[in-house]
Amino acid sequence: MTNSAAQPPQHSTATAYWTVGPEKGELRREDLPGPGPGEALVRTLFSGISKGTELVVHNARVPECVAEEMAAPNQEGSFPSPVKFGYLSVGVVEDGPADWLGKTVFCLYPHQDRYIVPTESLTDVPEDVPARRAVLTGTVETAINGIWEAGPRLGDRVAVIGAGLVGGMVAKLLSTFPLSRLQLVDVDPAKRAFAETLGVEFSHPDDALPDCDIVIHCSASQEGLARALQLAGDDGDVIEMSWYADRNVTVPLGEDFHARRLSIRASQVGVVARARRHRRTNADRLELAVSLLRDSGFDAFLTGASSLKDLPGVVQQLSDGTLDALCHVIEYPATTEATR
Repeated sequence: MTNSAAQPPQHSTATAYWTVGPEKGELRREDLPGPGPGEALVRTLFSGISKGTELVVHNARVPECVAEEMAAPNQEGSFPSPVKFGYLSVGVVEDGPADWLGKTVFCLYPHQDRYIVPTESLTDVPEDVPARRAVLTGTVETAINGIWEAGPRLGDRVAVIGAGLVGGMVAKLLSTFPLSRLQLVDVDPAKRAFAETLGVEFSHPDDALPDCDIVIHCSASQEGLARALQLAGDDGDVIEMSWYADRNVTVPLGEDFHARRLSIRASQVGVVARARRHRRTNADRLELAVSLLRDSGFDAFLTGASSLKDLPGVVQQLSDGTLDALCHVIEYPATTEATR
């Protein structure tokens, strides 16, 4: 059953962000039909820029061999361009099945002010989770998957290398575990204040404590991966959460790698970690992620905001380093009215 009163026009338009070439993005108008059976019309309140992956797309660095696997759930177009890419969107259901009307929802959808999706693509945002904070749902989901892959145990010694969005999120979640030691490791001393905000011990790589049971690597640098192998104790696990795109990375598999029986395991959010794959769906993982965002401590990851009209310039600023951010939030024209 769909809403029969005050429905928007059955055919209207939407504004979306497209990557149209290397280091070039633009806003495009496109037709937006009315929702069909089992579909919802969502008006966007906020979207978030997932800097690591989105800048790989912006710079046309998605390797052809994984282009299909790296496609976002609601992506249009194909790599390298033109492509409509993104996956951190929060909005309000304006039309569709009656049981979804008026709900605030998270969706793995690109940056677009209004869109149509099947309701099965939506995750209901709890009333006590602010819509702005809910854009982090997809990143929390990534961190959950990495932790499921790592499988930390009571009293473990854990290091997380790379205090960016994903590394910080992993450390934030692990801070609630009964570990004997947890360090967030980064070369930038300015990250110490961020770690303190999260309630996590900070360390420079040179000072990080060795003999870890688990090292989770998120720095996307070969130096960070090499240090992860050094910090892992004998028979220890390194969980690789960085994506290097088209870059070649040298891994020191000589030295004592074999003698100490170290392991490197990949973690990628496209599928549920193997330790939970038979008992959890992607939807279950998203529901868990958004429920964890009741904690206001996650606001530390929201480090700036811009309007939709400024999005092409913001992406370029993030790319060239003139704008620094963990998760930069994009605000949509109706946001103020909707959240008042």
